[in-house]
Amino acid sequence: MSAEALPLAGLRVVALEQAVAGPFCSRQLADLGADVIKVERPDGGDIARGYDSVLRGQSAYFAWLNRGKRSIVLDLKQPDDVAVCRRLVEGADVFVHNLAPGAVERLGFAYDHLAARQPRLIWCGISGYGPDGPFRERKAYDMLIQAESGVVALTGTPESAAKVGVSIADIAAGLYAHASILAALLQRGRTGRGERIDISMLECLTEWVTPALYAWMGSGSTLARAGMRHNMIVPYGAYACADGPVMLAVQSDREWLRFCDQVLGLPALARDDRFATNAQRLANRVALERLIEDRFRRQTAADVTGRLERADIPTAAVNDLAAVAAHPQLAARGRWTTAGTPGGEIPALLPPHNLHRVAPRIGPVPGLGEHGDEIRRELDGGRDGA
Repeated sequence: MSAEALPLAGLRVVALEQAVAGPFCSRQLADLGADVIKVERPDGGDIARGYDSVLRGQSAYFAWLNRGKRSIVLDLKQPDDVAVCRRLVEGADVFVHNLAPGAVERLGFAYDHLAARQPRLIWCGISGYGPDGPFRERKAYDMLIQAESGVVALTGTPESAAKVGVSIADIAAGLYAHASILAALLQRGRTGRGERIDISMLECLTEWVTPALYAWMGSGSTLARAGMRHNMIVPYGAYACADGPVMLAVQSDREWLRFCDQVLGLPALARDDRFATNAQRLANRVALERLIEDRFRRQTAADVTGRLERADIPTAAVNDLAAVAAHPQLAARGRWTTAGTPGGEIPALLPPHNLHRVAPRIGPVPGLGEHGDEIRRELDGGRDGA
């Protein structure tokens, strides 16, 4: 199918964005057909462009986050360029930003100011802590929010905390922003009115640690960091075999019975008072996990995986990045394609939205200011609103 069949075709998004959270949100909109105009600074553009140059001269983060967008360079310290940006926003359906606290307001793009002239505009701001409260002026980066939200308190080994290895705070904020924008578009279709959306990275990640918060609220105890094991369910995690680890998950009493009988070969263990329920297994996890690994160390990972699969116990490989890139499931489903960049084509995963009635769109990664002349001509020639 053509790009016009995508659900957000005809929608214009103006993005004053940088780094990860804002670009992750707007890339989802671009993948679904929106015309995303990315406003970049003249001194190198989005800071993510300079993170590295590992992928045909492109930054890995920038290439991941910005395909399918159009780039225009505007110096927002200059009145003429601010006026151009204002004209862009006036023709937009959605305005996304994740600049430093107060920056868009100082530029004249505060929600109240814009909504007075554009009542249909959907305005989405992404910040570390939200637009009010004692932390509102704090700048925020992913690892800082992981620490502030308690994620690092739950991640790592008992001896040492660790951050999550991907930009989880930015990704969470970008996904909530994307979902909220789609909800606001539905609401606008019913009411004719736009919406203000304020996404806080801290609130997104605190939502995600709620099970651990509930456990603390209910018991008064803080969950221990468990490394490659689950801190609330046992056995669940990576366990060493003779030639490497195997990941498994036992989440029900039925699975526990099958695990003891068919995987460990110890059916009587299921009736051991120390391990009969998950709460008991959690309380006695050191003894149980030592027993599991004593059994597994006599077998290869392939042997253990075979026993787990025959017992219908969920299992997975502990893959490195090379194995993920060559994953047979991704290959079988045809998930890899390519995207254009100024330096040539790069691998790209199809967007995971998986709408069956429309073909996915993989737009190119824009060069800095690549579409500036084109966008200015459109402003001079006018544009029909969506």
